[in-house]
Amino acid sequence: MTDDPQVPVAPEDETEIPESHPRYVSLLTRHRIERGVEKDITSLQGLIAEGRGEAFDYLLGEETTESADAAARAAAAHLLLARHPVLSVNGNVAALCPGELVELAEVVDADLEVNLFNHTEARIEAIAEHLREHGATDVKGLTADARIPGLDHARAKVDADGIYDADVVVVPLEDGDRAEALGEMGKTEIVVDLNPLSRSPQMAAVPIVDNVLRAIPNITRHARELREATREELEAVVEEFDREAALEEAERRIREGGREK
Repeated sequence: MTDDPQVPVAPEDETEIPESHPRYVSLLTRHRIERGVEKDITSLQGLIAEGRGEAFDYLLGEETTESADAAARAAAAHLLLARHPVLSVNGNVAALCPGELVELAEVVDADLEVNLFNHTEARIEAIAEHLREHGATDVKGLTADARIPGLDHARAKVDADGIYDADVVVVPLEDGDRAEALGEMGKTEIVVDLNPLSRSPQMAAVPIVDNVLRAIPNITRHARELREATREELEAVVEEFDREAALEEAERRIREGGREK
């Protein structure tokens, strides 16, 4: 049991976790990752990665900072300007926010593509089906008929008409080497990562240092607000975003334990 007797360690249903609990988001995240492992959506390594991210979120104060919100707005503008936007989905992301990803894809007319390091056909199909259960009508990643140059592991496998062709890619909880390889292909990368010092946000055109449970809905909210903007207005949002300042602000916030200036 947790310190709160109302909250079991592993509730059968996430609705059993009261939203009033001070660790609500943390408990919800753990629940979804655990269920993801049981459904073969998330790997055991994903459990370890989630624990690391939770520590950074705690130091951020478990809230979306002003710089992270600005990054989400810039991400929305990039997606609306894109010729072919794609949202890359790994196991943890699929377990944590499948419905939110489907909603974002609909708002910005993006493809959803499953991409895994611990790649098996069964896991790819399980994640694709999980996304369909949450409203997706077309999920890429099952064909894997193209490769990202310079990578020797399974995350190099992508669909030719998906990530390989994309000009803007949202890569939440991304591996650093693939983020670097996608950048070398000339793609605009939007990365969601709670560690501003990780290679993925360091490589990204738009690093969003935030919990993915907050970041994806925030991008969607900004995209809805910007859908009627002109191309010039969207380009201005992109130009105004300062990625270096956003990373510096996130690092400062973490080093100070979530304290404001």
